[in-house]
Amino acid sequence: MGYIRGMLPPRRHEISRVEAFSDAVFGFALALLVVSSQPPTTYAELMDRMIGAVPFACCFALLVWIWYEHYAFFRRYGLNDGYTILLNIVLLFVVLLYVYPLKFMFDSAFARVLPRLAPPEGMQFYQLANASIVYAVGFIAIFVLFALLYRHAYAERAALGLSELETFDVKAHMGHHLVSVGVGVLSLLIAAVGPLDLAPLSPMTYALMGPAHWIAGVRNARRRTVLEEQLAGGTDPVSPAPGALAPE
Repeated sequence: MGYIRGMLPPRRHEISRVEAFSDAVFGFALALLVVSSQPPTTYAELMDRMIGAVPFACCFALLVWIWYEHYAFFRRYGLNDGYTILLNIVLLFVVLLYVYPLKFMFDSAFARVLPRLAPPEGMQFYQLANASIVYAVGFIAIFVLFALLYRHAYAERAALGLSELETFDVKAHMGHHLVSVGVGVLSLLIAAVGPLDLAPLSPMTYALMGPAHWIAGVRNARRRTVLEEQLAGGTDPVSPAPGALAPE
């Protein structure tokens, strides 16, 4: 979804050591994608590596997306308290742990459509289900942590000096990450409690990310427009009690 109007607000703070450290960890996670493959020693292996650039590009794009969401949060709010640092440390740990399941799942998926790509060992349904569970747990954890970061920013809205529109944006961004969590939970349920012959549907569930975020984005844009009109017309929107989320 990004910022509601497609722009980030001006940075309110200098780049902190927390952000610099986080960028280094994300860089290391990207490096792990590269070093996880042995250099080619034959022409056939070279061609396999080149075709393998397709799943690598998908892994790269997903990690860059996660990095951007992290960057956007700290650019907007610049929180540096103990709770934020704790959530950030856990997030970075999950990202590093998530690299290999991420690469495995994309390699496995593209092995079916890219014949020269050396596939992992064939998986039975129960193995695919277990691999999907591992992937889903990591995916859910990452976006739950992002939602908690925005929940904390909402709780600190007075200290941050957020306007009515900025407060709305905090809740909208939190909802954005909860949409991702919902898709991950659906994938997890299919893999964990669904019939084994439905296990291939678990990784396919992530195709719902686009439509789900589009619907959520349209709804938030409409609500923000209404709020802007209320503020422009001098109507005072009902403010929630401190520490509580306003009903949508």
